[in-house]
Amino acid sequence: MATARSWKIGREIGDAVIKASRSPNRRWYGPHMAASVRAISERIPLVDFVLEIRDARIPLSSEYELLRKLSPFPSKRIIVLNKMELADPLELKKSMDYFEERNNLSYAVNSHNKECVKQFLNFLQSRVRELHKSGHLGHTTTMMLLGIPNVGKSALANSLHQIGRISAAEKGKLKHTIVSSQPGDTKDIMSLKIGSHPNVYILDTPGIFPPNLLDAEICSRLALTGAIPDDIVGETELARFLLTILNSSDEYKKWAKLCNSQDLSIHRKRQYPTDHTQDFIVYDVRRVLYETISGFNGNLEEEISMGNLIETQFSALRSVLRVSEEESEFADVRVASKILNLYRTGRLGHHTLEHVSALTKSF
Repeated sequence: MATARSWKIGREIGDAVIKASRSPNRRWYGPHMAASVRAISERIPLVDFVLEIRDARIPLSSEYELLRKLSPFPSKRIIVLNKMELADPLELKKSMDYFEERNNLSYAVNSHNKECVKQFLNFLQSRVRELHKSGHLGHTTTMMLLGIPNVGKSALANSLHQIGRISAAEKGKLKHTIVSSQPGDTKDIMSLKIGSHPNVYILDTPGIFPPNLLDAEICSRLALTGAIPDDIVGETELARFLLTILNSSDEYKKWAKLCNSQDLSIHRKRQYPTDHTQDFIVYDVRRVLYETISGFNGNLEEEISMGNLIETQFSALRSVLRVSEEESEFADVRVASKILNLYRTGRLGHHTLEHVSALTKSF
């Protein structure tokens, strides 16, 4: 599928994020992040593996840049492309090939899929056994999870912990890390056991950005995928950026068949009209997006034409998403919030926001 081109709205979003990162209040790099960096720097020489968690939709933009500056740089690093269920499968394969060509071990995972996490755990345990055979490990193996905010470190840590408890004694009360949709909610380093015989522990760490963000395009991708708090840019602007990308891609064409042969059984299951995550509402959202894009006669290579289409879509989506007339003052915000949620949970297709082959970033 087509990935995001450099649109004006994307640059504006990226510039807003950069400006916020340079403000005195620094929303994501306060004293707590500086303290976390120190704690990670002290512990990283002591761990056996580093699992660098990235967002599969932005495999390069979600790089944990601070890892380059840590000394010594961990040789046993595995790049984990989390949220694979949200990315375009073909682009995901290209990303993994990209890392392999650069001698970087990578693995794609869906932290909410039990079978997928079980396979990932088997993969990790095989790496541990290899080191044990070579005599480089003691009786306990420690892995540190590193990543920027909101790439799913804590969700993955909890899933590995739940599946990895082996002995009956370990099936008691669970110790969970905090999982939140808000970036930056993990504040401390937490140790969780994921394996026995040999013992394997993972350290879940706070998500950290570098002190200064410099690249506007990278910042726009981080904002759209939820790595940066929405209120820095605003949900409405983010939703407009999302629709710009969706309107420029071919993903919507997959919904043509759904729109031409409506499944009436979906509509009979309506129970909570205001819950936008129900199948019948998601169905209607896809239908409206397909109809507005396919029926648009303007030139979508032009910013003005794209803006006109997005205004049409916002208007149509207000009805589909059951935004009442009483909420007219905040109608666009309500629509934007729901559309962003559907995108970030994969209900609007599989979108990879960057081509690894198009970037020359060195890893």
